[in-house]
Amino acid sequence: MALRCISRSFTGIVETATTLHQRTFSVSAAAAAIQKMTRVRVVDNSSLGNTPYHRPPKVIHVYTQNGIGKVGDKVLLAIKGQKKKALIVGHKMPGERMSPRFDSNNVVLLEDNDNPTGTRIKVPIPTHLRKLEGNYSKVLAIASSFV
Repeated sequence: MALRCISRSFTGIVETATTLHQRTFSVSAAAAAIQKMTRVRVVDNSSLGNTPYHRPPKVIHVYTQNGIGKVGDKVLLAIKGQKKKALIVGHKMPGERMSPRFDSNNVVLLEDNDNPTGTRIKVPIPTHLRKLEGNYSKVLAIASSFV
């Protein structure tokens, strides 16, 4: 069996009794959690996030160095023709061990001074958000339950 490396993908040649088979597989990085143009779900009870609109809220910027947002990162949303900051409180992609995986990409809308816009959060919040750096005390105070 011979292996050769070609730009982050491997090609393996497997020889059987009469035929020669070639298998190609990729070893690229894991899929991003939340990046630009990701559709999200607003989970607080703010009026901006809960009134129906013909377009779902989308992420237009992620405030991290690599442009990939995880739980606890801030993003900029395009929602109803406005730009609003939001905090990621859950995402679909499996994260590190012992962190919950959600059915949707959940965000909480924030004001300019990083206070939450709504007064209640309708879905459970990950408990490891308490340990992360940043001032999330007001978001944690309005959460109804934790996972």
